[in-house]
Amino acid sequence: MTAPALELRGIELHYGFVRALADINIHVNPGEVVALLGDNGAGKSTLLKVMSGAHRPTHGTISVHGTEHTFHAPSDASAAGIQMVYQDLSLVEPQDISTNLNMGQETLRRGPLGWLGFVDRKAMRKSSEAELDRLGVRTASMTRPVEMLSGGQRQVVAIARSAIRVSGERGGVLLLDEPTAALGYEQTKNVQSLIRRMADQGIAIVVVTHDLPLCYEVADRIVILNRGRKVADVPAKGCDRDHVVGWITGSRASMYEEVSA
Repeated sequence: MTAPALELRGIELHYGFVRALADINIHVNPGEVVALLGDNGAGKSTLLKVMSGAHRPTHGTISVHGTEHTFHAPSDASAAGIQMVYQDLSLVEPQDISTNLNMGQETLRRGPLGWLGFVDRKAMRKSSEAELDRLGVRTASMTRPVEMLSGGQRQVVAIARSAIRVSGERGGVLLLDEPTAALGYEQTKNVQSLIRRMADQGIAIVVVTHDLPLCYEVADRIVILNRGRKVADVPAKGCDRDHVVGWITGSRASMYEEVSA
């Protein structure tokens, strides 16, 4: 049986005497999209930060493809094959699309110029186009500055950059924090399509969102948090929306009431 791409067991996070996360068990399989839902303050973004290495849990374990890891920083999670796309996207707006896609992994020119740190922009543009074609992404020219792109195009560039970094023989894990916030209808549809194409290529994806239509469009499974606890973990297909809203608001009892008591 294939191990989950990412698995968290017994995760707790304390800020002094405040318990932000309590006994969280969650996993995502290769090629699966898990929507992480909850009201404001439920612990969604905190849990994403634990997954991405930005926060170290007080208790619990994190495993990637069956191997247990301890993350001291986001660089540790990245090395294990986990990439996070934050709401601010972390793009360098004056730079072009190709430069942003290769940020931190630039291709150097051959010979003495490469030894001096000169980058091969032509090779970077060519490889960027090939990677975007593989993901089925259509954006502007690779030479267009990010600051000239629409909000939806910027979101696609940010997601594609992380997807490129987690692609490979063993698909990595992509964490998305509100990927369609402030996007219009058509831009949201483009992001939805990209998420599903990435999952079809074996990438495991966790999406934090308040957008229930997006959740039902892209997710295979829905995990719901309430006050730092997991209260539901159900298949998206056929799941009653009233039940989901009830778990989010707390008007519906947790699936794990007896376990978590």
